[in-house]
Amino acid sequence: MIKANDPSLHSWIQIDAKSDFPIQNLPFGIFRTPDRDPRVGVAIGDYILDLCELGRRDFFELIDLDPNVFHRPYLNDFIALGKPVWRAVRNRVSELLRNDNDEISGNSNLMHALLVRQDEAELLLPVKVGNYTDFYSSMEHATNVGTMFRDPKNALLPNWKHIPIGYHGRASSIVVSGTAIHRPKGQTRAPDADTPTFGPSRLLDFELEVAFITGRETMLGQSISPNEASDYIFGLVLFNDWSARDIQTWEYVPLGPFLAKSFGSSVSPWVVTLDALEPFRVKGPVQDPKPLPYLEFTGNYNYDLNLEVLLQPDGGAENSICRSNYKFMYWNMNQQLAHQSSNGCNIQVGDMYASGTISGADKGSYGSMLELTWRGTAPIQLSDGSERQFINDGDTVIMRGFGERNGIRIGFGEVKTRILPAL
Repeated sequence: MIKANDPSLHSWIQIDAKSDFPIQNLPFGIFRTPDRDPRVGVAIGDYILDLCELGRRDFFELIDLDPNVFHRPYLNDFIALGKPVWRAVRNRVSELLRNDNDEISGNSNLMHALLVRQDEAELLLPVKVGNYTDFYSSMEHATNVGTMFRDPKNALLPNWKHIPIGYHGRASSIVVSGTAIHRPKGQTRAPDADTPTFGPSRLLDFELEVAFITGRETMLGQSISPNEASDYIFGLVLFNDWSARDIQTWEYVPLGPFLAKSFGSSVSPWVVTLDALEPFRVKGPVQDPKPLPYLEFTGNYNYDLNLEVLLQPDGGAENSICRSNYKFMYWNMNQQLAHQSSNGCNIQVGDMYASGTISGADKGSYGSMLELTWRGTAPIQLSDGSERQFINDGDTVIMRGFGERNGIRIGFGEVKTRILPAL
């Protein structure tokens, strides 16, 4: 067992039983306050433990690292140190926070220097994203889309069960939770029109996804097997892949997603390590036909993580509109990374790989408005009496996720984004 995952551990910090951030989680992120410039922190309950200040006080002296690595505006330099260092730092933080450890607890001056309330800090984008890939790996989602837009009897394209479909997206427009996004503009063509028009998208949609972040580089030409992939993955975040469905419909033939996707994607600020998620590994769906040898694996690489989407109209209450689970994915993250690298594409530290929309078998688990309203034909009714076919200006979309086992809840916090009118 990974020491920091021990379900019997308790912290000297008071933590609510429903918190996403118990001592068994300890996700990494970047934060700042008026008197602290951007730096690395770890979430614990309602607080952030300042790793920069811990390093300055030699709390990591037994770990082979330069403590200045925590005084950075992104996690990339820390991630580049490798899994043995990630694990050692997480274990050391766990040790310092345990209720039987007095290296920090009881010293009010030290606690004041090391702990910051999350609601008093600004949480920043955790990694500098060099490359971003978005996959299309939920069979239920792909089947729903194929049923709507193609042939219900042959909803999946012939290659779908043989290859983890994906596309290379735009890294520069990935933003952290709390960052508002303007409605995109682009070309669309009405069904009864001969020519397109240009203007704000009318069919703005969210997509419920989870993304993994790589923490190890490969050389150009090198590939990774599914069974090796976990050694290259640092952790996971929640991911909202915003989509303009009307722009997408007009532009995606013949080359696929472009301006309908590149205007913005939103991520949660805390990166939950693969180590912390170890208790939630489960068997995935049966893959039939059998994958080609380079995609075969042994073990369980799906994760039982409960996911929820809430829609909050301007000035209104939150409405839960989707409950899904990451375990539904047909192609798991290890296969996704194996396929990404199979042609020799070099992997870099801080690359982000989104799962694709996560939908389950029942309507309440569909991970996009496109599916929830079945292309706008069955609007969602909200608690204020209004209805939605797609996302309106002023709406806020919130995604939350967590795993729970042995009475321990390991969560991601949330990714929350408000939609503003087009500029």
